[in-house]
Amino acid sequence: MSKHSDGIAPHGGQLINRIVTPEQHSEFLDKADSLPKVQLDERATSDLELIAIGGFSPLTGFMEQADYESVVDTMRLANGLPWSIPITLSVDEATAEPLKEGSLVGLYDPNGRFVGVLELTQKYHYDKKREAVNVYRTDEDKHPGVKVVYDQGNVNLAGPVWLMQRDLHPLFPSYQIDPAESRRRFKEKGWKTVVGFQTRNPIHRAHEYIIKCALEIVDGLFLHPLVGATKSDDIPADVRMRCYEIMIDNYFPKDRVILAINPAAMRYAGPREAIFHAMVRKNYGCTHFIVGRDHAGVGDYYGTYDAQYIFDEFEPEELGIVPLKFEHAFYCEITETMATSKTSPSKPEQRIHLSGTKVREMLRRGELPPPQFSRPLVAAELARAMHE
Repeated sequence: MSKHSDGIAPHGGQLINRIVTPEQHSEFLDKADSLPKVQLDERATSDLELIAIGGFSPLTGFMEQADYESVVDTMRLANGLPWSIPITLSVDEATAEPLKEGSLVGLYDPNGRFVGVLELTQKYHYDKKREAVNVYRTDEDKHPGVKVVYDQGNVNLAGPVWLMQRDLHPLFPSYQIDPAESRRRFKEKGWKTVVGFQTRNPIHRAHEYIIKCALEIVDGLFLHPLVGATKSDDIPADVRMRCYEIMIDNYFPKDRVILAINPAAMRYAGPREAIFHAMVRKNYGCTHFIVGRDHAGVGDYYGTYDAQYIFDEFEPEELGIVPLKFEHAFYCEITETMATSKTSPSKPEQRIHLSGTKVREMLRRGELPPPQFSRPLVAAELARAMHE
């Protein structure tokens, strides 16, 4: 595992920073009115942010055609470095037509704020169905990730980007810890090994079990929930964050956990997104990454453990982060503890499995999830939020 002055090396060896300097800031502001404008959707805005803060190192901008096609076909950048998800800025023909390669383009967020600049090095057409089938393993537009691809423009704009300013997160400013800062904090705490945990759901007992198993073998936990765009029926980020706070305050050794937000949007790309999530956490300074059952999956598009098998398609040293693969955890009625099939003597009917979907259904009916599934304080918080 490659080392860096602050622990593990970022993916590609260097932590990227594309936030403008004060000089660039005034220069771009002066030019803003004369630059052609492109409005970003929520996902492209969070991608811009993650490129700029180094979360997507080694990317310095939206992908050119060679990188895009290589990633779609081989899960590698054109230079061979593992990378599993295309990071692109797609626009319609009418928007792309007047833009000249070699020129600067002003980037605006969904609210119309001037947030960044793209140096347009390339604009190219791409095959949406090929991207859908290769990245998401389906061409059905019922899949939320595929639907995004089909709904977006037909032309990708590529080139390096700059972020005009790093604004505090409107909801969770104290949990906005960018990669340079997370690395500094890990070093400060003396953590040589750090496990990252990705989640878009409130934390339940099965999560708690696998996280604590991981905490037995590393120095610290980077609890890194995703707060970018998710599906409309996912539990809102502010509710999830309150649940994580309750867990840390009551059920975890506080000095061994750092809670921070991941501003990324969810793609629901299952196995490929598991690799992607691991690369991003490596950039934040994690040495290990938890990969659970159906990681980043949606519906029945992926096999239960496909997101674990995909790590075997790479050499460990080229990923540079250790995947910790966990089976589906459940409450075992025989041992009266959380367990997996690796540790429990129980038969299937003696196992209490509850999914996030089932919990949402129970809460809608006004029922609290049982303590075998959710810590009572967390269940109460979820119930309160459902009926606000």
